[in-house]
Amino acid sequence: MNARERFQAIMRFEPFDRCLEWELGYWGGTVNRWYQEGLPRVHGLPRLPPIADCVFGEAQPWRQAGPFMVDRDVAAFLGHDAGIQRMPIEAYVYPPFEVRILEDHKDMQILQDDQGIVKRMYKDERGMPEFVRHPVQSWADWETLKAERLQPNLAERLPGEWPSLVEAYSHADYPLCLGSFPCGFYGTPRQLMGFEGLSIALYEDRRLVGDMLNYLTDFWISLYDQFLSAYSDRIQIDHAHIWEDMSFFSGPLISPALFRELMLPCYKRLTGFFRDHGIDIILVDTDGNCWELIPLFLEGGVTGVYPFEVAAGMDVVEVREAYPRLQMLGGIDKRPLIAGDRAAIDAELRRVVQIVPQGGYVPYVDHNVPPDISWETFVYYRRRLHSLLTDGSDA
Repeated sequence: MNARERFQAIMRFEPFDRCLEWELGYWGGTVNRWYQEGLPRVHGLPRLPPIADCVFGEAQPWRQAGPFMVDRDVAAFLGHDAGIQRMPIEAYVYPPFEVRILEDHKDMQILQDDQGIVKRMYKDERGMPEFVRHPVQSWADWETLKAERLQPNLAERLPGEWPSLVEAYSHADYPLCLGSFPCGFYGTPRQLMGFEGLSIALYEDRRLVGDMLNYLTDFWISLYDQFLSAYSDRIQIDHAHIWEDMSFFSGPLISPALFRELMLPCYKRLTGFFRDHGIDIILVDTDGNCWELIPLFLEGGVTGVYPFEVAAGMDVVEVREAYPRLQMLGGIDKRPLIAGDRAAIDAELRRVVQIVPQGGYVPYVDHNVPPDISWETFVYYRRRLHSLLTDGSDA
């Protein structure tokens, strides 16, 4: 089996030769550290990534066209399977906002990024950015954004090298994905309004949030329908991806009641569209504790969730018992790796690997691998996992 066939079989609970060997990704500081600790720098990265930048792994859908930080050296050294690639459709604000420096100080800058978010960035790139303002503050902002940057014009939203990519995708031996960051029914409004702005709007101007969700649903369906009508004879899409990040350590950032009222109808429309076009694997990327949302995701037509952060109470063994047909990816507790405790790593791997033969599950670290995990420890973990996945041994 190649990676694509393996992905399809695992996600559909069908027989497979072995489990996929993937990781979700790495923080920039992690890869920088590992190069210093012995990771062979064969391919390198297009630039030195800031500590908090994401370096994509195999399980994080990425697109060939664009300035993306994609790992090749870790994958080559450890023999990982080919990863997911997503269709390079601009499915968010387009054309992008002009990147502008609004204030320039000695140690930091305030700038507007290509998504229209104004944020405070330290010049030495330490830490995460501080968000100052998001592009939608009012109905007027939303109406302007719709008219200027959220029109479903497929031809303008494909990269210039698209014809050559069509040929490559038509012979792909890796999974292909439709959907992208930050496209989701919580994730996109949060990206447009900010966490606080969206939280306030859900109670003070629910009509605005409802209009955003309904418009985005129509927008994505129109855009994807154009794509599938034009290219489905040459490109087979393996799964759809929805990005949410709508939970935190102890529970969801939106109540299940509001999810049901505002988001569930949109989920049903979009997942119904995917199924009508033969896309029956529909995965949601949401961090934190999402226990209360899983039944709503399933009711909305979602088939799988990741990355199952263990520290937030998401235990894939318990989730599998509660939802036997839910597709899962991730779920390996990063904390034993941070501690460098090999006995704890072994115990954690045995705990999760027991559900791999059931199908519907690909194990890897429960989010991007952080920079406080050494290269030596990570190699130990991956080789131990490889042994357990391939022959069930601890060798």
